[in-house]
Amino acid sequence: MSAPVKTTARKGDAKKKKDLAPRSTTTAPAPVSTPPAPPREPAPARATTVPPRSFITRLLTFVSSMIGGLWAMVLSAIDRISAFVGDWLFNGKKALYGLAVTRILFGVTAIGLLASNFSTRLYTFGSGSAWNGELAEPVSDFPKIWVFSAFHAAMGNDVLYTALYLFLGVLAVLFVLGWRFRIVLPIFFCLWVGFIEANDMVGDQGDNMFRIALFLLFFADPAARWSLDARRRAKSGEWFAPNSQPALLGTMFHNLTLVALTAQVCFVYASGALFKAGGAPWEEGYAVYNPLQTARFGTWPVLSDLVTTWGPMVTIASWGSIILQVAFPLMLLTRPTRLIGLLGILSFHVGIAVLMGLPWFSLTMIAIDSIFIRDRTWGRLSAGTKRRWQEAGAASPPATPEHAMSVRTVV
Repeated sequence: MSAPVKTTARKGDAKKKKDLAPRSTTTAPAPVSTPPAPPREPAPARATTVPPRSFITRLLTFVSSMIGGLWAMVLSAIDRISAFVGDWLFNGKKALYGLAVTRILFGVTAIGLLASNFSTRLYTFGSGSAWNGELAEPVSDFPKIWVFSAFHAAMGNDVLYTALYLFLGVLAVLFVLGWRFRIVLPIFFCLWVGFIEANDMVGDQGDNMFRIALFLLFFADPAARWSLDARRRAKSGEWFAPNSQPALLGTMFHNLTLVALTAQVCFVYASGALFKAGGAPWEEGYAVYNPLQTARFGTWPVLSDLVTTWGPMVTIASWGSIILQVAFPLMLLTRPTRLIGLLGILSFHVGIAVLMGLPWFSLTMIAIDSIFIRDRTWGRLSAGTKRRWQEAGAASPPATPEHAMSVRTVV
């Protein structure tokens, strides 16, 4: 009877030991997945024959593609041009040094003309010129406008005319110095136009260019460099903050003034060349000879004879002036040709000033042409001039006795 009880206990102990044994944390390995079967390739479609297009359809497709490509090219060009124009107009003022030279030379022209005519001012422009009828009824319309009528109103009074004449000279000096330019410019402009137009018989084309360019300077900033205003601005700052709306408008008007001056100069040169080309003296190559042999323009008879003695030189000067003037606008497009054009036009005006006695006309044109010289060139010229002036003003080292003895020995 005891045998069955013993067997039952052993079975319970075995079951307890089995429950108390640590369970294994390892999991059974996952079954290996078989790679998916590759997709079945679609069955090749049956070859279909495309009928060829007709000639008209092919032509229309070609024309439409060409028009589309041309239109895309035009839009791209317009976009690039507009971006360039916008950047050029608003990204900084251009030719500041060139316009400063224009301002200075204009003032020098005014001072020179006033000084050279001071002794004959009453006879040329004042009461002594009443014989030509300008005092009673001016030929020009400018003296009839009240802002330009000061000199015409003072022509009959010698003292008042002389005082006004000297005041205009003082304004010309302030114009050169660039002192309170925005105030001086309107007053100088009104008085200068009234002075020049008081006697229409003594004017020339240089007066017209002077007046037009002087009016355009209202919209530019010629006193930004080499002026007393520039020195004052460096200390107190600009009127408007950079990149503000008024500053951007000022920059735009300044750069548009350069465009207007360039267009005016190119028009004058090109139209003058085309007008000359239609005349027989210019076609035959002796046009330069005629004015140099007159009493009015041949101011240096000996020099005029020397220049016109050799016939081929007269022809070269006559035809060369036409070619230079008509090609000048195109020569401004690249730097090498621009240098040649500026040197040629400078020589042209110097020849007119010296040989024909028209210095103020030539100086006016040279002043306007100075805007075509880059600011980098003017900046290097200014720095070099300033450096040499400082070197010239520096004290030289004292000579040693040996050096002085050697100098005396050599002498």
